[in-house]
Amino acid sequence: MDKVSRVVSALKNEGLRSTAWRTGKWLSTRYNGFSKAPLSTVYSDDVIAVDWSKPHDFNGFVSEGRNGKYRIAWVITPPGRTSGGHQNAFRFMKFLEDAGHDLTVYLYSPARYPVVSVHVVREMMSSTTGYPDLAAELRVYDPSEGFAPGYDALVASDWEASYAAYRYEGEAKRFYFAQDYEPSFFAAGSDFVLAENSYRLGFHGLVAGGWLASKLRDEFGMSCDHFDFAVDVGRYNYLNAGARNEVVFYVRPPTPRRASEFGLLALQELHRRRPDVVINLVGWDMSGYDVPFPYVNHSALDIAQLNDIYNRCAAGLVLSLTNMSLLPMELMASGVVPVVNDAPNVRGVLDSPNIEYVPMSPKAIADRIESILDRPDAVEHAAAIARSVESVDWETLGRGFVADFVAAMRTAL
Repeated sequence: MDKVSRVVSALKNEGLRSTAWRTGKWLSTRYNGFSKAPLSTVYSDDVIAVDWSKPHDFNGFVSEGRNGKYRIAWVITPPGRTSGGHQNAFRFMKFLEDAGHDLTVYLYSPARYPVVSVHVVREMMSSTTGYPDLAAELRVYDPSEGFAPGYDALVASDWEASYAAYRYEGEAKRFYFAQDYEPSFFAAGSDFVLAENSYRLGFHGLVAGGWLASKLRDEFGMSCDHFDFAVDVGRYNYLNAGARNEVVFYVRPPTPRRASEFGLLALQELHRRRPDVVINLVGWDMSGYDVPFPYVNHSALDIAQLNDIYNRCAAGLVLSLTNMSLLPMELMASGVVPVVNDAPNVRGVLDSPNIEYVPMSPKAIADRIESILDRPDAVEHAAAIARSVESVDWETLGRGFVADFVAAMRTAL
């Protein structure tokens, strides 16, 4: 049956609306330029050039550097205004830079659009409080040119970037700054396979949290150092010592691992029970989504604006289906009780008596949030939660991170 005959048959048997839906679906799968096709975020030249089945001893490289300092190329996808993973990566670049090491940042972006402009990226970073003032030169990675010579180490921040770092022709240590288990970002398919294989390239892991480091060691044989999570108490702090009758939910529908739709179900049930409670949504502009309860739409705010919102809230819902988010500790610093999904990937990073770990059941989550709102000692409890993270600062962890990097550079791992 040809296309015209199929359309006629659909009109006859299904009606106009169903036929229009089928037509729109067909067009979107073939001509939707905004959908990401598999392997569209990685250069094919990089993938073809890398054969992980023939192990390469990057970790055998040892260097004392120049007066103890190293020249580093850090490869990362272009940063976004509200990308917490990029903000954290640049935080750690700054730790290395402040310790006297020389960095060049290569932006890895195979997509034809949007065109990556170093000038625009610099302007965005300087106008956003989430990014540090980095002196490093920024360059756009071009697989036909590769990297400049003379680096002692290459650090990859994403699975795509790891393939570029592998191809560096000089003798240099290779590191993987791993913040999440990236194969879980995809259904089983080409991207999943390449993301998984990025852990088989022979790099040394500098890994966010013990859960992910253990996973990479146990399942892929990666050598790893890990850093714990911390909080910027100069940015997130306890301001409201009064009663609180609001909640906040970190919602990000384009990021499936944040389980936004699931969290909205729990909050729908909470609103049915407690229509007096104000529900704040942060992380994404939800005005175009069908949210089944009244809410305050804060969209994707600059992080400097979050502390005031947090200080109005008794509970904060944060769902993370891969590695744990930084948000629970930031909420705690503001006196908010974090409500998180109970799973090894969460407890394996931070197992705290001040966090509410809940099974992934909408009613169970609504029950727990309601119990937090009704605590008779809620004010005292909020203050105690904030005090519990006062000494967990990034600067201390940053010094440990730099020490681990230097030790790895001087050791045949």
